[in-house]
Amino acid sequence: MSGPKNKTSGATVVKWVALCLFIGVLVAAAIPKFIQNHHLALCYACVNQLGQIDAAANQFALDHKLTNGSPINFPNDLTPYIMLTKDGKIPGCPGGGIYSIKKVGDTPTCSLGTTVTPAHVLP
Repeated sequence: MSGPKNKTSGATVVKWVALCLFIGVLVAAAIPKFIQNHHLALCYACVNQLGQIDAAANQFALDHKLTNGSPINFPNDLTPYIMLTKDGKIPGCPGGGIYSIKKVGDTPTCSLGTTVTPAHVLP
C-alpha cells in the first residue's frame, strides 16, 4: 500500500493554528490594560513623591520658623527631609516630569501636571 501513513497531521496543524490565533487574541486584548496599569503606577508614584516633598517643605518651615510665603530653595533646602536616591538627590518623577516648589505653603507640582492621564497632581 502506498497511502498516507498519518491521516491526522492536517488536523494537528489546524489545531496549532487555532491555538496560536486564540493566544494572539488574548495577548491583543491584554496589552492595553497593561499599558493603562503602567501609567497608573507612574501617576501613583509621582503623587506619592509630591506628598513627601510637601511634608518635607512643612518640616523645613517648622524647623526654621518660616511662615507661609517664605521662599524655599528647592531641592537643596529639602534634601535633609527626604529619603534620597543613591546619588544623593531627591527622587524624580518616574514619568519624566520635574518637581518644583517655590514658597512655604505652596503645593508642590510636577511639570507633567494635568497634561497626562491620570494627572500628576496632589489631590
